Amino acid sequence: MAKVLYFNIDDNLDYENALLKEWGIDDLELIEIKDKEYKKTFGEYVRDTGAEGLVVEYEQVTKEVMDMAPELKIVSLQSIGYNCVDIDAATEHHICVTNIPGFCADEVALHSVGFAIDLARKITFFDRTVQSGKWDPLLGYKTYRLKDKVFGMVFFGEIPKRMVPMLQSLGLKILVYAPTKTKEFLAEYGCEKAETLDELLETSDFVSMHCPLIEGVTYHMMGEEQFKKMKKTAFFINTARGSVVDEPALVKALKEGEIQAAAIDVIEDEATETSELFGLENCILTPHAAFMSEDAFYEGRRRCLEHLAQRLSKKLEQRPTNIVNKEVTYE
Repeated sequence: MAKVLYFNIDDNLDYENALLKEWGIDDLELIEIKDKEYKKTFGEYVRDTGAEGLVVEYEQVTKEVMDMAPELKIVSLQSIGYNCVDIDAATEHHICVTNIPGFCADEVALHSVGFAIDLARKITFFDRTVQSGKWDPLLGYKTYRLKDKVFGMVFFGEIPKRMVPMLQSLGLKILVYAPTKTKEFLAEYGCEKAETLDELLETSDFVSMHCPLIEGVTYHMMGEEQFKKMKKTAFFINTARGSVVDEPALVKALKEGEIQAAAIDVIEDEATETSELFGLENCILTPHAAFMSEDAFYEGRRRCLEHLAQRLSKKLEQRPTNIVNKEVTYE
């Protein structure tokens, strides 16, 4: 029986075990370990359970961990991002890495558009001032109509695609920086193509991040130089990954008025849950919650389990649906 380790995952595994029973799969054993104090190292937990499958949320699945776990065959992620796994090392170890693209696209799209409306209408800002005893609609930055303003998107995957009709209904023009997308492809969605990131930053009234975290490519893609290129009246939105932004540079831009305000769902240090963004008057923060809904929560868990069953169950024995390291080979 193949063992699957769920390490420090929220909730219990009742849902997953019920699904396995419903699917008629009885050759997977799901092992749940919750240990925030780390009585052993993460690698030791993987090794000692003899796990062939692994589900993690924030743990780093490094080459060292894989070296300690010769039985490991698949790391199945309940997320779109996969920056917590050393993909090259996984491929070398013949370990499949799977993710679940699109599982929360509707939720993140709506959250991002909600951020834009909140910033434009100062909803959170006014709530804070009223709750503090100030009833004054003239406080804070000036507001303008959204019609004909430019909404800039950095990359154009499933989430931005779902945002387009919402933004168009508000009268916004959409500009996209996505090096892999052609002008003609973006035009099919009613969007214009920015040839460079600088062009997008200099033109847009909103800049919204929708790129994966890729070391050497999108890591700290937005830094001090980039924020200086934005309009002083512009808004910045990040529902992607915290580290696509140089956080101290964003803090500086907000404090010094290089941009007007920001709405942030992801921070660089989510392990300790601290950031210099906390407490800034012109910054809205949500706790990595853009993906959340009951529907997305359970869809993600189901698809993650499907990948595990596809790779490990003798009753299926098929290549998992969403493999990140597509070149991986195994017997």
